[in-house]
Amino acid sequence: MRVFILGLAMSISAALLPAQDTNAPAAGQTPSTQKPSETPPAEAGGPTGDVGSIAVPKKKGEPPPPKEPKIKNPPEIGNYSVRKDVSIVSLDVQVKTKDGMFVPNLKAQNFKIMEDGVPQQVKDFKIQDDVPITAVLLVEFGSTNYYFMLDALRASYSFASTLKKDDWIAVTAYDMRPHILVDFTQNKEQVYDALGTLRVPGFHEFNLFDSLYDTIDRLERVEGHKYIILVSSGMDSFSRLRLDQVYDKVKSTRDITIYCVGTGGFLREMNDQNMGPISRMNFLQGDNQLRTFAKWTGGHAYFPLFAANFKEVFADIASDIRNEYVITYTPTNPKQDGTFRKVKIELQAPDGGPLTLKNEKGKDVKYDIVARDGYTAKHEVE
Repeated sequence: MRVFILGLAMSISAALLPAQDTNAPAAGQTPSTQKPSETPPAEAGGPTGDVGSIAVPKKKGEPPPPKEPKIKNPPEIGNYSVRKDVSIVSLDVQVKTKDGMFVPNLKAQNFKIMEDGVPQQVKDFKIQDDVPITAVLLVEFGSTNYYFMLDALRASYSFASTLKKDDWIAVTAYDMRPHILVDFTQNKEQVYDALGTLRVPGFHEFNLFDSLYDTIDRLERVEGHKYIILVSSGMDSFSRLRLDQVYDKVKSTRDITIYCVGTGGFLREMNDQNMGPISRMNFLQGDNQLRTFAKWTGGHAYFPLFAANFKEVFADIASDIRNEYVITYTPTNPKQDGTFRKVKIELQAPDGGPLTLKNEKGKDVKYDIVARDGYTAKHEVE
């Protein structure tokens, strides 16, 4: 699996990887045990002294090697080559009961994949169980409201507490722009230290659109599946980018899932009756934006009211990320036209009908399927 704090999205820093020395000794050999090259003794018939590079003279009269014959196409075909790019679509799918429990033991034949209403053939199928994650924690930290900032910090620390030793995590905070607090690391203490710097916000702004776009752009350079954990009010002050531009970026993401955690829920609930219609509409719009970011990438949006709820929220996120089905198929529509393809996933029984799940008491179990709504096809120029 894979994970992040609202703030950062880049490829794993070269600083984290040890540089390779081309003159380093071979494995198992230390510099002190390496022997310098020795000049063969004269008795052995070898050259003596420093003779430099050795040139092997050509034999006289030796014919040049024959050239490879050129293979030509038949006259009726002409000279041209054919290249075909085959697209592969990979989907992370979570099947959960209404109680939030992961549904195990499903098979490839239990999944029905529809792309723009056309059935697709599953090519590869696997279950990810408790795998390491690569994630960015992107956190809103502008000087807006004390309770919003407190929620952001509580949520961030709750997320950090769920990390495991093999997870790669980066932390980014944003106000007017994103600030990378710590690049990808497997050291949980570095994550805590980065969060510890979030004490006094420097600006009132919270440019969500610019920061999320930048984080996605950086993450697209990282191999494998990645996650963004966005801790935010969902509102934006004055980003350069428009909402529709960010939506286009989110819809076109590949191998990135966004989980959103809303802040300020308790304060909003307590002051709802004193809130004007414009303020209420701004908050509702922020909530809707967070839900959209999550839905389009196969994630989920949470809006906890109390501090105690953050632990439950991140336990649920960790469970989702570390337990999921990965389904791969080759789309029947081979066009690389940059269009958005709508994807729908259903569970089916062996006879092709709807799949019914039952608990140990024989009662029907209701379930939810969580996956991204679709993907953007490649362009010819990509």
